[in-house]
Amino acid sequence: MSANGSTKNRLQSLLETRPYLLADGAIGTNLFAMGLPTGHAPELWNLEQPEKVALLHKNFVEAGADIVLTNSFGGTRHRLKLHNAEDHVSEINETAARIARQAADSTDRDVVVAGSMGPTGELFAPLGPLSLEEGTAVFAEQARALARGGADVLWTETLSSREEVQAAVSATATTPLPVVVTLSFDTNGSTMMGINPSRLATLCRELAPHPLAWGTNCGVGAAEVVACIVSLAAASGAGQVLVAKANCGVPQWVDGAIRYDATPELMADYARLARDAGARIIGGCCGTTPTHLRAMRQALDTHAPGEPPDSATITNKLGEISAGAKQHWSPDFDPASGVVKRSRRRQAQERN
Repeated sequence: MSANGSTKNRLQSLLETRPYLLADGAIGTNLFAMGLPTGHAPELWNLEQPEKVALLHKNFVEAGADIVLTNSFGGTRHRLKLHNAEDHVSEINETAARIARQAADSTDRDVVVAGSMGPTGELFAPLGPLSLEEGTAVFAEQARALARGGADVLWTETLSSREEVQAAVSATATTPLPVVVTLSFDTNGSTMMGINPSRLATLCRELAPHPLAWGTNCGVGAAEVVACIVSLAAASGAGQVLVAKANCGVPQWVDGAIRYDATPELMADYARLARDAGARIIGGCCGTTPTHLRAMRQALDTHAPGEPPDSATITNKLGEISAGAKQHWSPDFDPASGVVKRSRRRQAQERN
């Protein structure tokens, strides 16, 4: 049975037979490179330029992706309202899933279609106007459309607050599909709403329906994502399927456009370290092209997993880790509470 009570689906079957799966790379940044105008919603291209969306999915599949995410990250009515498209939620999301499904089925391998569900862009109560009930309804509208279009799993990504995670996961119960949860951790080792890896693990254990997998995406680069996976693996326990989907380096403004600075070689190192850290689903986020993904595929297929990397190894291979993320290697870190406990002796040392 799936997380939502249906029969076992494609993602669950693959996880039972393979030690790891390769997720795809970036949707938005690659579509911009293919001509998507600045400020235009990528989701609208499902209707306006479906052949370009299909080509991107196909390129990821040919690069070795086992999982492709639909072009529906901003597919809730709150996000689409910014482009006067809030009345086209069902059409846009269902079409997104169908385009990805066709690309996934174009190969003789089993390829999973994951229905991408990003943040609503609204603050949830008590900090903002969106209630848990309203948020759940918004996500449910999107989830049902993605399921109708042929998604195998619903993939909530780049979320940051407990309330939004609860709303998104509750919404998936209106479909027969399992759910994956990924949050974006910033340079303080937590989301912008204060969830750190240990608290994510605790939250996901409490959610209903229970997520099939959880982890991190986006953020500020590969080093931070691997650091989060090390912490998340310790907090989640053995047997949990963890997801790592890092940005392709750090964005830079070059010749009037945003470019990400990670090479295919660095993303290959990231893939190996993410696997060592405990991730079983590994992919790329912003800036990750099919070329990067092909290097990651080769790296994973030739890698013999080792011990979880320490902070020095991650820094040496991928770059600096923030102080917030490093605290999870502190002997005073308490995984249960997600905070660093300071002894009286340490407190005295800090005062001096």
